Amino acid sequence: MTDLSELSGHTDAQRRHDTAVRGFASDNYAGVHPEVLAAIAVANGGHQVAYGEDDYTTHLQDVFRRHFGEQAEAYPVFNGTGANVVALQALLPRWGAVIAAESAHINVDEGGAPEKMGGIKLLTVPTPDGKLTPELIDQQAWGFGDEHRAQPLAVSITQSTELGTLYTVEEIRAIVDHAHQLGMLVHVDGSRLSNAAASLGVPLRAFTTDVGVDVLSFGGTKNGLLLGECVVVLNPEKVRNIKFLRKTSMQLASKMRFVSVQFEALLSGDLYLRNAGHANAMASRLEAAVRGIDGVTVVRPVQANAVFAILPREVSERLQKRYRFYFWNEHTGEVRWMCSFDTTEADIDAFAAAIAEEMGRA
Repeated sequence: MTDLSELSGHTDAQRRHDTAVRGFASDNYAGVHPEVLAAIAVANGGHQVAYGEDDYTTHLQDVFRRHFGEQAEAYPVFNGTGANVVALQALLPRWGAVIAAESAHINVDEGGAPEKMGGIKLLTVPTPDGKLTPELIDQQAWGFGDEHRAQPLAVSITQSTELGTLYTVEEIRAIVDHAHQLGMLVHVDGSRLSNAAASLGVPLRAFTTDVGVDVLSFGGTKNGLLLGECVVVLNPEKVRNIKFLRKTSMQLASKMRFVSVQFEALLSGDLYLRNAGHANAMASRLEAAVRGIDGVTVVRPVQANAVFAILPREVSERLQKRYRFYFWNEHTGEVRWMCSFDTTEADIDAFAAAIAEEMGRA
């Protein structure tokens, strides 16, 4: 085990993990991309004004505007849940509700934070593939003006979805047009927005700004950042007061330059596409490898960096002792395997070989 003091000469800390170990539970398991680490080092040293008045956060506005248009406003925050809660609060009055897929991260994986911290009522709709449609939205878009019902005033979609599927540009346009016609605003949870752009082969603005999305949560941590997401306001006339909501939601970083400079590294060039495209490609490689293994069923389209599969539960449990991953559905035995920017072809091949080996034992 390498002593980190040998690298820096200024710390007694030791590396406490084996860097050869790989997991497929989450793209959050990956480390920090070297170009992002280098950017953090560049921003270090000397003094910069705190709480977002630093030179890096100022420059970050230009970076986001190149991707999302001159009207875009970027507000760095700590994490994805914080980004979603801040963004949704900015869309809704106290009596407002947001329509989302039943499988949405804001409904399933944020510990009730939208309700507890944001006071936001979630109106959910079951979906076969994690995607809303205008028709599905209409299942909850009713009761306007009824004081006994939380008012459905926003729609939240996820791109790519929690089930690894993608909305096309046309599908998002249809949702936005429908929501706007009903007087609702639209939020995109984009924790893996870069993966969607890489898969669709279109600019980020093509399925956000250009189709009328009002606000989005832009993900960085799952795509090579140390920490940090951004709330990106695309419709400043409708989405206001983010800076106050960010503070009262405990998402205002004092040393914001270290969050902002990471996004600059990610978005100033093509790093966001390189990282996401590689993760997507590794998921496709994994799908191809396991489809040839008897007893393994890939149950959802692989359109980004996730593979969902069903295999015998006892096999999955043995595999979990060798590689970390999660059960997605305890009842059916469905599991989810996530690929990251640093997943290698050798990682995929070794994991697929382990799956084949354990299936052979079954």
